[in-house]
Amino acid sequence: MKRFFLLFLLASCFTLALQAQVATKPAPVATETSGAKMEFESLEVDYGTIEQDSDPYRVFKFTNTGTEPALITNARGSCGCTVPSYSKAPIAPGESSEIKVRYDTHRVGQFQKRVTLTTNASAEPIILTIKGVVEAKPAQPDAVPAGQQGLFNGGGK
Repeated sequence: MKRFFLLFLLASCFTLALQAQVATKPAPVATETSGAKMEFESLEVDYGTIEQDSDPYRVFKFTNTGTEPALITNARGSCGCTVPSYSKAPIAPGESSEIKVRYDTHRVGQFQKRVTLTTNASAEPIILTIKGVVEAKPAQPDAVPAGQQGLFNGGGK
């Protein structure tokens, strides 16, 4: 009898819980009629495999496809090895600009870093990604061949 009562109580609670759920309405879709809008050629740049201390710069190009000037208010790298630079001036509708990112290519190994942009074109930050692999430079040959005496070790008497 106790089992029957517990089973009945459990079924009743379950039924009440199902009926208490409120049907959710889909969120209205925002339509962009005005404002700045930044469209990037790509949100990710792959350095590929590069040699240590090689060209550290890559560029993210974008166009303001909105109806008002776009403004980048902040850009920051995910660490000190990733440094973005950008124009502080507003980008007029239809105009293009770029964000230049410098990665410290002295660090050897695989990397994936982010640059976070705060703009007036989006309520959410825009995330740009760089990735690649930095390989160590090949060993440099000695300036004086091994086994020969140089000027400073007795060979220049």
